[in-house]
Amino acid sequence: MSDSDETDDQRRKKGLPPAPRLSGSEREPVNPPTPVKVSFVLWVVSGLVLIAGFGLTLTAKQDIVDRLVEMNNDPRITDEQLASGATSLLWTLFVGAIVFAVLFALFAYKAREGTRSARTILTVLAAVSLIFQMVLFSNIITLASALVSIVAVAIMYLPSVQDYFPKVPKSL
Repeated sequence: MSDSDETDDQRRKKGLPPAPRLSGSEREPVNPPTPVKVSFVLWVVSGLVLIAGFGLTLTAKQDIVDRLVEMNNDPRITDEQLASGATSLLWTLFVGAIVFAVLFALFAYKAREGTRSARTILTVLAAVSLIFQMVLFSNIITLASALVSIVAVAIMYLPSVQDYFPKVPKSL
């Protein structure tokens, strides 16, 4: 049996990643363990909740601007500058949430196929998301998204799915 005839499961048992696919070639159906399936769904939910959270924040733009104007003690900063800066920040956060949601879905899909590096990237994205929510700007909905992503990461590191994410053997 040549390397090209091996199934992804056979390659995984040898500690190898799934075989690369050529453009236009048929893909074998993926059947990940149940925890990986659950993690995939949680990643998608986390991304959607993150978008909803920053969408809600964007709809409360005027309240945020009013609070910033009230708190402003610097006479060099005008109300218009505060409003413009807050609007720019809120739109940037909303677009960033969309980007994070897309990255969550993309790498969760790749992790669903058994790609170890995708699991690592998702771990980093969850950490960045949590730190961002804790330090900069959050509401209860975006914090819930960060919590869901942390749970999704934890599920991907359960002992029952370790064999699904093989270590690449070190070559000599």
